[in-house]
Amino acid sequence: MKKIERMDLIDALWERRRDSLKKINEALEKELAKYSNSYLYEPLSYAVLDGKRLRPLILLLSVECIGNSNIDPLPAAVAIELLHTESIIHDDIIDCETFRRGKKAFHIKYGYEASLLTADFILAIILDIVSRYKDFRIAKELSLAALRMCEGEFYELKINSNPQLNLNDYINLISQKTASLFQAAASIGGIIGGGCEEEINALSNYGLQLGIAYQISDDLLDWDDKSKIAKALMCNLKNPITNLKNLIKHYAKSAKNELKILKESKSKEDLIQLIEFIIERNH
Repeated sequence: MKKIERMDLIDALWERRRDSLKKINEALEKELAKYSNSYLYEPLSYAVLDGKRLRPLILLLSVECIGNSNIDPLPAAVAIELLHTESIIHDDIIDCETFRRGKKAFHIKYGYEASLLTADFILAIILDIVSRYKDFRIAKELSLAALRMCEGEFYELKINSNPQLNLNDYINLISQKTASLFQAAASIGGIIGGGCEEEINALSNYGLQLGIAYQISDDLLDWDDKSKIAKALMCNLKNPITNLKNLIKHYAKSAKNELKILKESKSKEDLIQLIEFIIERNH
C-alpha cells in the first residue's frame, strides 16, 4: 500500500464509511431518546458526544465481512459504544482527568455521584439492548468484555502503589482494559454476520491484536506527558519507545494475519486500513 500521511489513512476510512457512522449515531440517538423523560437523558447525551465510534464501526465491518445474516447489527453496535462510554466515565474518575474529547470530563461537569449513577444507568441500557437478541453469545461477549475491562482497570490501580511494570504484565493489562472491547466488537460482528466458528474466532483474535496495538500506540502518543504507564515501563525497559514500536508492528501483523481466512471484500480492506493507521500513528 502506498504510504500516505497517517491522518489521511483514518480520514479516508471515515469518509468512505460516512454512511455507517451516520447510522451508528442515529441508532445511538434513537436508543437514548427512549429515556428523554429521564433526569439522566441530558447527562447521557453529553457522555456520548463527539465519540469516534471506532468500536461500533469495527462491529459493522465485521458483520459485512461475513455477510450471511439479515439480523440488525446496529443495536449491538450501540451497546458496544455505550460500554466504552461507561468505561470512560469510570476511567476519568480514577485517573483524575479533567478533560475528555475537548470538553470537561463527565465527573467534572456533573459530579461524582451523578457519574456513578449515569454509568449504572448505561449498564442497564446495555442489558436491555442485548436482551433483544436471541443469540445468547452476544450477551456473553459483552459480559466477558465488561469483566475483563474491570479486571484491567483494577490491576492498573496497583501501579499507583508500585510504579513498576514489566512487558508481559503491561500486555496483559492492556489486553484486558482496552483490547477486550475491540475483541468483543469484532467477535459480535462475526456472530451477527452469521460466521462459522473459524471466522468468528479469526475476527475475535483480530480485534484483540488490533486493540493491543491501538493502546500501545496511544501510550506512546502520551509518552512525553510522563503518564503512570510510561513511568512504570521505564523502570524495567532499557529502550521502552523502541520496544513498544516493535510491539505495535508485531500485533498489527498478527491482526492482519487473522483476516486471511476471510473472503476479500471492501469491509475486509477497511479492517486492514485500521491496522495501517495504527502503525503509521507512531512512525
